[in-house]
Amino acid sequence: MTSLARRHPIAIQTGNPDRTIATAYNQASDRYLAYADGNPDQLFAFDGRYGYGDRQIWELLDIKLRALFVTGAQTVRVLDLGCGPGTWLRRVVTRARELGFRHIIARGFDIAEDQIHRARELSEQLGRRQGVDLSFEVGDICERYPEADSSVDLCLCLCGVLNHLPAHGLPSVLSEIRRVTRGDFITTVRAIGSTPTVYVGAIEEARKFRQDNKNNRLEVEFQNGRRISVSSHLFGAAELRALIAPHLAIKDLFGLDLFHGRFAEDARWNSDGCQPTVQFGAELNRLERVYCRDSGFIDHATHLLLVGTPHEKTAVRGSSPRISLAKSKTA
Repeated sequence: MTSLARRHPIAIQTGNPDRTIATAYNQASDRYLAYADGNPDQLFAFDGRYGYGDRQIWELLDIKLRALFVTGAQTVRVLDLGCGPGTWLRRVVTRARELGFRHIIARGFDIAEDQIHRARELSEQLGRRQGVDLSFEVGDICERYPEADSSVDLCLCLCGVLNHLPAHGLPSVLSEIRRVTRGDFITTVRAIGSTPTVYVGAIEEARKFRQDNKNNRLEVEFQNGRRISVSSHLFGAAELRALIAPHLAIKDLFGLDLFHGRFAEDARWNSDGCQPTVQFGAELNRLERVYCRDSGFIDHATHLLLVGTPHEKTAVRGSSPRISLAKSKTA
């Protein structure tokens, strides 16, 4: 096993000329990590603003890992496209070790160099564990991946990575994802009816912003005067299904966080007397289960979550397990 300290990023020329995306996430630095994932030392806390949605993603990933392990598999290969600071890949590797996989091959890559540097720092000890082959590299999702055909058990593309890609480049990206995937592809994208985001940080950090849905562009001016202009295409469920279907069989597609985010308290506005109760949280969970796949509600979710698999696998593997959308175990 090669330690992370000895790894070197592969040299990949970007196929996506919009370097403003890499610049925006590089400039965000650790603020993005805190905003997106919370405390990097508490991998399974899921107590941030998007904690509900993250718990559901994690429950699904845990189901996938356990399902693979019970088949007798001793090795698992994971690929994380647009991995950012590496939080999700660290979660998957940690859980795979707990389950007992003898060999875990996990690679994450991102176009933002500073995010990759942070991922390496946070993953150094984990990458030295016996049986773990963990790497983070600077790379472009629009280029060919070094993974062999049908070699990846779990292919991830989370946190709106696809929202940043130009429409004309998506078919070739999905074709490459299909080439390397033998198990499941899981992605989350911002929905057309979602609450606003500026992607690289909390919305409160922005002085003003505007999403141009005609030209798929987000313009942001932050409180510190910094400005960014990045590609930003918001997806509808029908559009996402039509985009993925030629490349992968869709096992599941549902809205992620229709209600929790909209009912979350805001310390700048709500009084202590407006704290959510256990009963209120349980009712929100019930509403999520009822409406997360409803055609009238799904496009108003914070994210859309899609699970796909190579077409020839569907007859053997069957449909994806439906996750409960209830509070899951996080350790």
